[in-house]
Amino acid sequence: MDFIDRCNTALQVLWDYVRLHHTATVTSPAFPVLLAFSGYLLFSTPFALMDLIGKRLPLLSKYKIQKNQPSLQMMGQCLRQAVFNHLFYVLPGVTINWFWDPSAPLPVRAPTFTQFLTGVLSCLLVFDFQYYCWHLLHHKSRWLYKNLHAIHHEYVAPFSWATQYLGGWELLTVGFWSSTTPLLFKCHPLTTWAFMLLSVWMSVEDHAGYNLPWGLHKIIPWGLCGGAPAHDLHHQNPNTNFAPFFTHLDQVFGTSNKD
Repeated sequence: MDFIDRCNTALQVLWDYVRLHHTATVTSPAFPVLLAFSGYLLFSTPFALMDLIGKRLPLLSKYKIQKNQPSLQMMGQCLRQAVFNHLFYVLPGVTINWFWDPSAPLPVRAPTFTQFLTGVLSCLLVFDFQYYCWHLLHHKSRWLYKNLHAIHHEYVAPFSWATQYLGGWELLTVGFWSSTTPLLFKCHPLTTWAFMLLSVWMSVEDHAGYNLPWGLHKIIPWGLCGGAPAHDLHHQNPNTNFAPFFTHLDQVFGTSNKD
């Protein structure tokens, strides 16, 4: 059995377990919200601990891009905003959509490994384009920036919890794309959930404020992924680096900053 066959088998075993034992959970309208929010909490916590320990861990603090350390008060402010947005914007919106268009029955077969990878990558690329356009518009329009997006730029030195320090409109927009983009490619639920979690991880890593040697921008070749250095520059110079994940759109449209 070759590598692809083993991956196909592993995906089917995983999917059979989910489908046979957790159908009620994964078909709940709250599941996508809980999945994304849990990912945000889980992925942000290690970076938050690094920030709190600060200079007492020189092995890690040397990778800090800006030396400003967030306070507990700043972290708490971001967490309160994230919880408020999910409770009063995202969860009601998802619930209304579920009653309007209930989830389809779960498929019996898992995606193949090839379908899984191409689906996740396709969703990331489309989402990257969607958010680039939205982000650019909300920086070029003074009214949109001031009234809808400025809250996210309160911190010039971003940190992990600030990933979801957003207004309700922005979080709803991002959530809408995250949930509808997989529909364009008719993605399997496993593929959709993987895309959601990976996009949350990449967003947290972008905002973490650490240029770590194992960051995705170091692993993905040819500078295709911007990572924390690119997004940190965006918070310092908000007229550049609008794409959330990759670098090609900023390079094509002349909004790239690699300083």
